[in-house]
Amino acid sequence: MIRRSAASLLLGSSALWGACSLQSAHAASASDAAQIQALQHEMQEMRREMSGQINILRQRLARAEVHAPNTTAANAAQARRVAAANGQPLPASYARDIHIGGDTGTGSGIGNVLQHADLGTPPSDRGVSSSWSSFRAATEKEEALHLGGMMVGFPGGRPTISSDDGMYAMSIGLAFHEDIGGFMGMSPRRGEARGDFSSLAENARRLRIPISFRYKNWIANITPDFGNGTGDGATTLYEANLNYAGFHNTIITAGYFQPRVTEEDSESSNEFEMMERPAITDIVRNIAAGDARMSFGALHYAKRWWIAGYVTGQSYGSRGGSPEKVTGVNSYTGIADSQSGATFRVAGRPYMSRDIDVHVGLSGITAFKVAENGGSRSYTFSEGPEVNLTTTKFLSTTVGNVGSIWSAGPELGFRWKRLVLKGEYYHIGVTRGDNYGASAANRGTVNFQGYYGAANYTLFGKARSYNIKEGAFAAPGVDHAFDPAHGYWGALELSARYSVADLDSALGTPGGIRGGQQTVWSAGVNWYPNRHFRFMLDFNHIIVSRNSALYDLYGRNGNSVAGRIQAAF
Repeated sequence: MIRRSAASLLLGSSALWGACSLQSAHAASASDAAQIQALQHEMQEMRREMSGQINILRQRLARAEVHAPNTTAANAAQARRVAAANGQPLPASYARDIHIGGDTGTGSGIGNVLQHADLGTPPSDRGVSSSWSSFRAATEKEEALHLGGMMVGFPGGRPTISSDDGMYAMSIGLAFHEDIGGFMGMSPRRGEARGDFSSLAENARRLRIPISFRYKNWIANITPDFGNGTGDGATTLYEANLNYAGFHNTIITAGYFQPRVTEEDSESSNEFEMMERPAITDIVRNIAAGDARMSFGALHYAKRWWIAGYVTGQSYGSRGGSPEKVTGVNSYTGIADSQSGATFRVAGRPYMSRDIDVHVGLSGITAFKVAENGGSRSYTFSEGPEVNLTTTKFLSTTVGNVGSIWSAGPELGFRWKRLVLKGEYYHIGVTRGDNYGASAANRGTVNFQGYYGAANYTLFGKARSYNIKEGAFAAPGVDHAFDPAHGYWGALELSARYSVADLDSALGTPGGIRGGQQTVWSAGVNWYPNRHFRFMLDFNHIIVSRNSALYDLYGRNGNSVAGRIQAAF
């Protein structure tokens, strides 16, 4: 009995142990299955993330084809940095065949995008006109942020949104110039009327918003200007044109445009050494160029030379040459024929090295058909005192019976390390026609002239350099943005200029013209805390001789001090 009970207990215990073991094995199997399922899910997530990183790299590869290839090691290291942005490693086998431009492709790259956006020279005051390949290269250089197949970046320091391949793009810029200053020693004398010479005045000199639209090598630019002229509140158009940049280093332009003529006129206003151009430069360019001039032509540049030519018509807002509208009438006064003209400029660098640039050039401009106004063809030459805080024109004369107007002259420039010297001379000729009568006062050729010489020295920052796309000298560059805590102060330069404009011709003869002669001695200092902002301070000593207007009946000497706040994007 006892033996049977022991046997039963043994058999029961064995069965219980077997059942428990079976249950434990089943529980362990279920746990392993859950772990395997979790691992499979984690692997799927890793594959998705890795696939996303690879797609980003493939997109970058298409854009990188325009660049020289990096070494295998550099490509692998950079590709791994891209993939690691989300904490995922990238095998070297993927990285060896991938070349990218240096951005992370994720939101974490915004620091890289902005890191160098405030370094370099100021952006232009004009719309974009670079080729598609140059645009992509600039985006690579400045770095861009990728968001869902789009790029957000600052090529050339200008906010830009584009497709990932740069095929479609839109950029918006800013050229903001606010002037404040006044005149000294300009009080009226006996027998004179008081001119517009305030001791303190302000002027929104330029408030331009360049907007550019790109499709590959086709670019449309439109730039309204809310600060044009000498008085606040003036609103006009600076440019509205179509450009094609598909040919090597060539830009073809049609529409309202500023044709490039003279060295000073080829520079962006964000890069001027002084606040205003020399008087003779403005007089010459306004003959058949200047802002918002209907134009068709092209420019081409290379490392050592630059050439441009345009056929031009009227300026925006002055159809037929007369800006005056008849009150209540939807037409212009006396319009019979519009102006036609042309510009040409060629420049080169016969010698260049790390420390030296030699610039030579020649500019020409003509209005071969002057606009007819009120049954006559006449042209008014006028210019202010090289500071845009007055509406008074020291130089002003109207020439009647005009057949055509032309101007031509040489350009010279020299850079040695941080010092830049340059100058230009221009002769202006006016031929007379027969459409204004045959009086002696309207016969014979009229001749005017003018010139300037300028010097510039960069105290700190990157010195002025030669801009091959403008055929002119560019502004200083900022190597380190303003950061006093680390000893960085941006860039600082000093400028000086001597300028003469002479609108007197054949004085003492029946056909003589007395438009006056103006001489301006100028000195200035410009500080760039970064590429986007500049502060300017100019002093001008003005000497004018003329006796055909009450405000300077006996000639006038005076001075002006003015400053400018500039923002450029």
